[in-house]
Amino acid sequence: MSRAKGNRAEQRACVFLEESGFYVLEQNFYSRFGEIDIIANKGNVLHFVEVKSGEDFELAVQNITPSKLAKIIKTANVYMKKNAFDGDFCIDALIVTPKAVEIVENITL
Repeated sequence: MSRAKGNRAEQRACVFLEESGFYVLEQNFYSRFGEIDIIANKGNVLHFVEVKSGEDFELAVQNITPSKLAKIIKTANVYMKKNAFDGDFCIDALIVTPKAVEIVENITL
């Protein structure tokens, strides 16, 4: 996927999250372990959101591998330590297709 296509998917994701009651805190947070696309807050829960886009839901969600998930978890821990966050959090996937945007919460379960 091109960076421009990825940026468009992330912008759609941010709009979707904000319309769904989330407050976007940060985009593209990097650590030595990897990147988190979007960090948002809703109802006192911190959400680390991985954005995946594709022609359909199944193709997009298949790109969240165990290796990618491990990098997200490590990077989320870096963010929480850096920001002295000690509260509830979850790791979500936001799937962007040409026809829809759908969130899948708690993808680590």
